[in-house]
Amino acid sequence: MWRYGNPVQVEFGIDSFAKLPDLIGRRRYALVTYGEPFFDDLAGKLEKTAGRPALVVRDVAPNPDYRLLAEQAGRFAALQQQPEVIVALGGGSVIDSAKVFAAAGGDFGKVKTYLESQKGAEQLSQIPIIAVPTTAGTGSEVTCWGTVWDEASGKKYSLARPGLYPSHAVIDPRLMLGKPLLLTISTGLDALSHSLESLWNLNNNPVSANHAVFAARNILDVLPELVRDLGNVELRSRMAMAALFAGLAFSNTKTAIAHSLSYPITLRHRVQHGIACSFSLPMVLRSVQGAGGLCEDSLKQIFGANLAQGADDLEDFMGMLGISCNPASYKIDRQEWRALIEESLEGERGKNFLGSRERLIEASQMLRLPKARTA
Repeated sequence: MWRYGNPVQVEFGIDSFAKLPDLIGRRRYALVTYGEPFFDDLAGKLEKTAGRPALVVRDVAPNPDYRLLAEQAGRFAALQQQPEVIVALGGGSVIDSAKVFAAAGGDFGKVKTYLESQKGAEQLSQIPIIAVPTTAGTGSEVTCWGTVWDEASGKKYSLARPGLYPSHAVIDPRLMLGKPLLLTISTGLDALSHSLESLWNLNNNPVSANHAVFAARNILDVLPELVRDLGNVELRSRMAMAALFAGLAFSNTKTAIAHSLSYPITLRHRVQHGIACSFSLPMVLRSVQGAGGLCEDSLKQIFGANLAQGADDLEDFMGMLGISCNPASYKIDRQEWRALIEESLEGERGKNFLGSRERLIEASQMLRLPKARTA
């Protein structure tokens, strides 16, 4: 038995940003975005057509942290009337932050209590969100959870509530033009991780698997072309479509072992999320050979019948993008790597992994030199 569901209405296409005023309607809205000229320009265009926002949050951090989120949520509390909708315009950190504000309703303490105790869900607010991603990778525009970091205590939490699915996702590939090389690679690999992680997952199902196969095959095909032609709107469109389908895949399964591994690597070694959650993918792929069922069938649709060769090809693919799959490249020695793998298997996302501990440990010892020079 299986089930699949996703309530987000998707508006996809070049210049679909123009639909945003109609989606907002006459509602009071808050805008959550970045404080950069590109986003200031978009905010100005939106204000001309949708009216002035009740509040603009411009200082979103790459990894939204307790301290900053609490201060930002306080700005909502200072409003005479809470917004009727929140527009999240930016990458994954913007959309995740918007989900925190939607649940907090001006009081971050309610979110903090829920994250740390899983109690007090009835106290959380539920302000609708319109998500407008400007990168192709996060998938947060079609999921009901957001990542929250408590860097002071070295912890990462997932704020997950059904009411946090955005009501709409407006995906305009034109907004992704001009994104720099490393960001394009990192977000693209994040999307690849989402698709593969939804397959070696105890929660996989035929619909999520179909989305994942489409996403992974397109990312493997498009990303190398895109990094050579960052201004190509057609390639940006294909990448945005693949990232969307990856989001639709893991929106029902959540992620698994590679993401569980990534969180302490980001916290301790400051490795960008999209790299931290993807450099271990060839290792995990080697470990799930012979898993059978929907997982293996789907992986073979992506990588071919020989998954051992597929794992080598994936490592070469990463190398061609300048990404090393060797933990030592991120200042992680063998002892720490083994400890991280053991810890990750016990993490919330690690428990979604359908592979075996023994095979994963064995695969972690298989280091090879990819064809392309890695960074």
